[in-house]
Formats: sequence, C-alpha cells, structure tokens
Amino acid sequence: MTIVTFNEKVYATVKNIPCGKVATYGQVALMSGKRGAARAVGNALHVNPEPYVIPCHRVVNAQGRLAPSFAFGGADVQRRLLEGEGVRVADGTVDLEKYQWRG
Repeated sequence: MTIVTFNEKVYATVKNIPCGKVATYGQVALMSGKRGAARAVGNALHVNPEPYVIPCHRVVNAQGRLAPSFAFGGADVQRRLLEGEGVRVADGTVDLEKYQWRG
C-alpha cells in the first residue's frame, strides 16, 4: 500500500510508537513530513479509523500533558491505557525525559 495522505503518514508513524512510550504531536508531525503541523496531527488522530490498531493514546502534547478531550473516551481513558503499558501519569502529565520515544 502506498501512503499518500498526511493522515496516513500520521497513522503509520503512530503505529511505530512502542508500547510503554509516548510521542508529542509535534514529533509525530515532523516524523510524518510536516514540521510544525502538531494541530493537524491532533485532527488526524481525532478521526482515527482504527483506534485499537493505531495507538493514538500514546501521543501527548509538548509538555507531556494528556489530551483533555481524548477522542476515544476522555483523558481518564488515555491515562488508563498508558498506565496499563507501564507509563506513569502524574497530574495528567507524562515525564517526557523518561517515556518519550526517540524513534
């Protein structure tokens, strides 16, 4: 399959984030070929066609904060999914020094 759209590139990038790690929206944008397109990444993940295949819960903001309106159930669901993978979430934030994927 040839990846042609930005959203498809985002989904392919997010699929590569390992279990127990997170990436930022900006990082995913850069890795998807559009530096500075963090909002576009958020928009793509909000319409994620395969939420249990494309692990959008592993994407956080530049400060490590969870999405306040995580598209698939809210920040509490995102927190539970991350904690289930061994990622510690404190006050709605992930320690990027410890958990950020350096892919």
